[in-house]
Amino acid sequence: MKTKALLSQLTLAAGLFLAACNSQPTKEEKTDAAPEENVTQSWNLGVELWTFHTFNFPDALDKVDSSGLTLIEASTFHKSGPALKDTLVGQLSPEGLDQLKKMVADKGITMGSMYLGGGKTVESWKKEFDVAKAMGVKFVTAEPPVELWDQVDSLAGAYGIKVAIHEHWKGVSAYWHPDSVLAAIQGHPNFGACADLGHWPKSGIDPVDGVKKLSGHIIAIHLKDIAAFNDPKLRDVPVGTGVVNFPGVFEELKKQGFKGNIYIEMDMEGQPSNLPHVQSTIKYYNEQVGKLK
Repeated sequence: MKTKALLSQLTLAAGLFLAACNSQPTKEEKTDAAPEENVTQSWNLGVELWTFHTFNFPDALDKVDSSGLTLIEASTFHKSGPALKDTLVGQLSPEGLDQLKKMVADKGITMGSMYLGGGKTVESWKKEFDVAKAMGVKFVTAEPPVELWDQVDSLAGAYGIKVAIHEHWKGVSAYWHPDSVLAAIQGHPNFGACADLGHWPKSGIDPVDGVKKLSGHIIAIHLKDIAAFNDPKLRDVPVGTGVVNFPGVFEELKKQGFKGNIYIEMDMEGQPSNLPHVQSTIKYYNEQVGKLK
């Protein structure tokens, strides 16, 4: 009897084991699962309006419109155009800002963010946050003075607008090195980073290394290229023709799960317009991002 009972229990256990195995999805069945998210589809390509800073605001919008892109980062120090007496954007009245906002909307363009000139006082920063809030941006790009970190962070929290800290090169900005940006972010929950790929090489920093250092903190990218390392006097060159390893940068951003805005920015002057360079950058960007697996 004991033997029969034992055999019966073993048979039941074997049956349960086989049923459990059969209930597991096969390799073929697993292919029906939802595909892995392609994070690059969350990258939004746009134009930093400094690219067209030799034009007033409405003319710069025309250039962006001609490029086919529909996302911009504006600035508080851009001339607003004849209709607004060329008043700097940051000095416009609420009514003037409404007119500016309508200019953008009428073009079917979205102002995703705004570069703040800031200032040396809390009052000057508050005024510029007022402008950013009125324009409905998601974040601002800026280089807040070290002595105002706490106050600017508090303003950002009060306005519900993150601050993406931008880097110029050594000797011009306190934020030329990624470590300086990380120091500002430390203890300031409303700070993040705007990684400027073309400015870093002027200070001898490889943009791939810079992006790696700022992992988890990058809010936006300024997409530009430079002809050589360690020469702050150099103007940028068309994207893909300089020293920046863009495939490596894009691969690292994908690895980090970056989701945000990538703004084409050109500093070059002396030609009728940077529009041809923007158009070639769009083509290059699409080719390189399309190669990511």
